Amino acid sequence: MDFLGGFGMDGLSTVLIALGILFVLVLFAGAKTVPQGYNFTIERFGKYTRTLKPGLNLIVPFIDVIGKRINVMEQVLDVPHQEVITRDNATVTANGVTFYQILDAPSAAYEVANLENAILNLTMTNIRSVMGSMDLDELLSHRDEINDRVLRVVDTAVAPWGVKITRIEIKDIDPPKDLVESMGRQMKAEREKRATILEAEGRRQAAILKAEGEKQAQVLEAEGRKEAAFRDAEARERAAEAEAKATQLVSDAISSGSVQAINYFVANNYIKALEGIATSPNQKLMMLPVEASSVIGAIGGIAEIARETFGGAAPSTPTSARPASRPPNVGPTEQN
Repeated sequence: MDFLGGFGMDGLSTVLIALGILFVLVLFAGAKTVPQGYNFTIERFGKYTRTLKPGLNLIVPFIDVIGKRINVMEQVLDVPHQEVITRDNATVTANGVTFYQILDAPSAAYEVANLENAILNLTMTNIRSVMGSMDLDELLSHRDEINDRVLRVVDTAVAPWGVKITRIEIKDIDPPKDLVESMGRQMKAEREKRATILEAEGRRQAAILKAEGEKQAQVLEAEGRKEAAFRDAEARERAAEAEAKATQLVSDAISSGSVQAINYFVANNYIKALEGIATSPNQKLMMLPVEASSVIGAIGGIAEIARETFGGAAPSTPTSARPASRPPNVGPTEQN
């Protein structure tokens, strides 16, 4: 009995140990750790049941199994070079990149087979479609428009797969070598054309400005001549008025019997005449009685004529003031 009892205790201990080990194995089999950035799908007897999120998760051991390990981080997919024929029948080679992110792990796992290949082929097809509907010049200068159009189409197409296309970028667009050389010649000709047009426009503008300046100068010059003529006429008018007034005053003085007025008037004009002769540019030699005594004699002779004219109304000039010589072009007076 002791032997059987001892054997029974050892068997029980073994069973307990075995059960403990089994429990630990079952616990480890049911505990699953999901890393950050991933989602695991759980399948029970081959059927999807639920999705494990990042962290520690428990499943039913030996019944539930991990189906798909889905990367839910944003990923990049290279789009290889492919030939594209544009609307104007130019052949170019283009490549790009696609950025996508899985938002629904079960859809990405069970709605499509080989997700990356599906996204790649869908992107390449739509790049050919969009670029083929554009001319070459439009294709080379509207990359942003190409990216936006391809992105909208591909994102709509992959939405049932639980995938979000975040960005599609065209990296390179390579026309054929001969087409590149032709485009270079075309660009050079276009630049030379613009340079010629700008140069001609500059000459035209310069000619217009020069003509405008000459016109303005002529207008200002004509206005200056007009103003000067007006001022000269006004000055002559004022001088004539002054001369007429002076003549009127002398005439009034003579009419009233003032011999001094006519003496002053004649002497003043006589001196002005001599001044004009002396300052003449062609006058080299002048032989005239320009002595002061001659001028005084002329005044005295004129005074005698005035006395005869007015009947001796003017006072007589003293004998000592009369000059010995007579003025030119004046005849001798009568001796009483």
